[in-house]
Amino acid sequence: MEHWVEETLHRGFRVRLKADRVLFDNETEHQRLIIFENADFGRVMMLDGIVQVATKDEFVYHEMMAHVPLFAHGRAKKALIVGGGDGGVLREALKHPELEQVTLCEIDHGVIDLCRQHFPEVSAGAYDDPRTRIVIADGTKFVAETDERFDVIMVDSTDPIGPGAVLFTREFYTDCQRCLKRGGLLVTQNGLPFLQAGELAQSVSYFRGLFGDASAYLANTPSYFGGPMSFGWATDNAKLRHHRRKKIERRHDKAGAFPTRYWRPDVHIAAFALPPYVRELVEG
Repeated sequence: MEHWVEETLHRGFRVRLKADRVLFDNETEHQRLIIFENADFGRVMMLDGIVQVATKDEFVYHEMMAHVPLFAHGRAKKALIVGGGDGGVLREALKHPELEQVTLCEIDHGVIDLCRQHFPEVSAGAYDDPRTRIVIADGTKFVAETDERFDVIMVDSTDPIGPGAVLFTREFYTDCQRCLKRGGLLVTQNGLPFLQAGELAQSVSYFRGLFGDASAYLANTPSYFGGPMSFGWATDNAKLRHHRRKKIERRHDKAGAFPTRYWRPDVHIAAFALPPYVRELVEG
């Protein structure tokens, strides 16, 4: 008998994926987690009924979450990833040789353990890199209490449902701002603008009250069904969003011109070209 797994994120739109083989289906300390294999998307992990990662297209999201802010900043030494227990953003961030330390703050150790076991190619050894520091903690509490300062903060959160909801609040963003060094940069996962317009609009409205420059950029990840994925953008240095392609190319070359599958300098620049329906959300 065929086994289909339904994504239940949206009120009026649902998608089912065929589970050719279920590898894990249980409750962790914080959320319901299922891992299964699918012929089209590879190995898939869902948390609380929402696709988080699929091995055949994970490179899109992870490359764009990491390389856009890090190449835009250009001089980052310390970075913080909030969430991201699958290790994909960590893997991509560590490709930047100028980074001296990357802190990954994940609330659910069970996610890391299961991803080490079932998705080793996603982290690709990143958990064990000497520049990696793993903190098992609530991300909101970490940024509220830490004395550390970071050049770049990447919020690789789940959707604003369950334990991830607090990572979309004004209070959390205020604490992230406090944790940034001067000229630092915050990027956030902000859902699908077509189906989750309010999520992006609200986050960027908070950014406008806290930072000198607030915007978003886009990427198309096939397993995030419903249109392009948006990434929130917040910094006091407006120049970071307006680099020319040649400058990004030089920074990529300096980093070793490592290979990518989605990000590249011209895609980096184009990601900020927002269609009108998204620009309206960002500009309020």
